[in-house]
Amino acid sequence: MTPFGSLFPVKVVRVTLVAVLGCCLPSPPVRGQDTGIQDQASSSQVKLFDGKTLQGFNGDEAWFRVQDGVIIAGSLEKPIPHNYFLCTDKTYSDFELTVEAKLVGQGNNAGVQFRTKRIPNDTEVIGYQADIGFVNQSTPCWGALYDESRRRKFLDESPQKAMKALKRGDWNQLKVIAKGDHIQIFLNGVQTVDYVEQDPKIEREGVIALQVHSGPPLEAHYRNLQLRILED
Repeated sequence: MTPFGSLFPVKVVRVTLVAVLGCCLPSPPVRGQDTGIQDQASSSQVKLFDGKTLQGFNGDEAWFRVQDGVIIAGSLEKPIPHNYFLCTDKTYSDFELTVEAKLVGQGNNAGVQFRTKRIPNDTEVIGYQADIGFVNQSTPCWGALYDESRRRKFLDESPQKAMKALKRGDWNQLKVIAKGDHIQIFLNGVQTVDYVEQDPKIEREGVIALQVHSGPPLEAHYRNLQLRILED
């Protein structure tokens, strides 16, 4: 039998190994990809919504229901008298959250709260919000970072990027990545927020909540909620 080495000269073996190893090594990230700070940590997935019930959430059942795998907040039959929030029973700190949302009706605002807490004896909550909707019916606040009931202002926003990324009247995906002081928000894969919290008094943990805003008849639809806990 011919020795193995005589069939594969040294130079050929080296080239082959390099080629094989090159195929196995991970490729560097492509510039512009939706790669957030979640790449810096391991993660574990949490099931927030079972697609059938509101188990694991708390809120006014008069304003929240489940239909065909979708959480529907609000009503098309009457005005919304207050802001209403459907909150998770558990609190979360560092995570990647994705959710698809759509607005139906005359109203034009809702949002996804995170690192949030309820205000006692009130329908309101306090905390960060990944905003959904429009300002003055024209300028999108989709994908903006708003501070609900606290500083009461937008902390970061990109209305021009949001306008290009938005699928008006259709489902849109929001992704929120919160890790320590750093918060990123993506709208349909386009980054609209890159914010670093400077105030040490602001809480870094809280519930996740789905909002329907007060005003004209409106339904805010939410589906495909996915949560990954980010760990060091």
